[in-house]
Amino acid sequence: MPSVTLAAPPPALAALADLMAQGHNPAPPDGAPREALLACLRERYPQRSVEQAEIRDPYGRGRGEPTHIPFAGVIPEGSSPSGAYGGMSLVWFPRPSGGSLLTLVVGTLGLLPDEAILARPGHRRHVAAMRAHLRRLGVTTWTKPDPAAIAASAPPGSLREAFPAWDDVLHRYGAYIYACAEITEPGPAAAAALQAFVDLYAYERGWQPLAAHRSTVDGYLAGLDAEVFRSPTEDELTALLLERRFLVLQGPPGTGKTRTADRIGNGASFRGRRLPVQFHPAVTYEDFVIGLSPDASAEGLRFRVRPGWLLQAVDRAEAAAPEPFLLQIDEINRGDLAKVLGEAIYLFEPGEVGGQAPRAIALPHPWADRPVLRLPPNLYVLGTMNTADRSIAGMDLAVRRRFAFATLHPDRAPVAAQPVPLAATVFDRLAHVFVEHASDEAFALLPGHAFYLAGTEAELRRRLRYELIPLLDEYLAAGVLGAAAPEVQGARDWLADILAS
Repeated sequence: MPSVTLAAPPPALAALADLMAQGHNPAPPDGAPREALLACLRERYPQRSVEQAEIRDPYGRGRGEPTHIPFAGVIPEGSSPSGAYGGMSLVWFPRPSGGSLLTLVVGTLGLLPDEAILARPGHRRHVAAMRAHLRRLGVTTWTKPDPAAIAASAPPGSLREAFPAWDDVLHRYGAYIYACAEITEPGPAAAAALQAFVDLYAYERGWQPLAAHRSTVDGYLAGLDAEVFRSPTEDELTALLLERRFLVLQGPPGTGKTRTADRIGNGASFRGRRLPVQFHPAVTYEDFVIGLSPDASAEGLRFRVRPGWLLQAVDRAEAAAPEPFLLQIDEINRGDLAKVLGEAIYLFEPGEVGGQAPRAIALPHPWADRPVLRLPPNLYVLGTMNTADRSIAGMDLAVRRRFAFATLHPDRAPVAAQPVPLAATVFDRLAHVFVEHASDEAFALLPGHAFYLAGTEAELRRRLRYELIPLLDEYLAAGVLGAAAPEVQGARDWLADILAS
């Protein structure tokens, strides 16, 4: 069932969704699918755009033949009226028993003429965002991680598992389908799925919606961008931390990772019971776990055991029991974790709580009459990690599997809430460039919302000129943006022109 209230769909779109839900039960008259599709497109988009579309509807031709797969849809402009074609198409496959499989498909001749669309990171991100959007509406949806990956001769196993009733379609076209939704019942959810597919297809074709539907289409596309930047809420992060015990907040600079960690540590669950520390390249095992420090006295020089931050947190957590206590590690990946943790990595096993004896390690030096170290069950660890710092090596896999990771993305809401419209304008331009053109590695470099926060336009202009532009210049000079570099350069120059005016 849909989890949200759905608005009433426009008539032609609703009629096409109902036709899809009907499938071949009974089969519609010849030409009906074509006319229903054209009516849907003309209802939302200008006639000049729709006229460019090539419509196919071999819905009934070949009916009864064992190899015939009925379908209808819109394919790239200039494609032949029949036979194989290439590029991106919007197609649905009706089922004799009722229902249709609504899809985005790469033609069997390959990516051309739409290679620029299908291989663009933004298309992949929007397709994935559409899936998340439709899943929340209760629509069974599947998407391929890479729409341009058509080399496989067989459909992915996950696609067959999601749509077992469509085996004949998947056997023939499964390697070319990269997004699909099952339309089995008429109603608002079916219309919402059709609208999502149609409007994404039209956006990629460069069609501008008619004035009557512009706000709906623009809102949907903005929602896809928001889905790309969806971050867990503070309550969700707190719940995850309490469940998982060891959590890292990761994301690009300026996304509020440290601020969020502070708020969690001072929130209702921990109420300030926390020990905040920061890692950097000079942090050692002796700083974090345990070491020896010189102690000069009248009798001469001796060494005393010095507890590190982890042991201090253990001590304070035991004193606070049963209330939860938080060890908060800022910039957790700036230290050499394998060396900093040493054998203490063995203790970071969240599954050892709940009736099982906690793990223990022998300390190299007895501390407070304890030869071994255990983590009390009320001790939690929350780290922050900057994903844009390329000077830092990737986190050791043995360490990584012991932590949960939550990504904080740039958040448009606080930017748009300011009484400085220029902030949202610049944020949107730069975010659009990264969403559309940046690889996954380069996408992690998108500056966060903190770069746009200012009380006045004068203050914002200073921040953009002396903080944001230098960061973009550093990215460009370091060559870390890949294929997105020209687009980022263009956005950077556009911003410089604005600030010079």
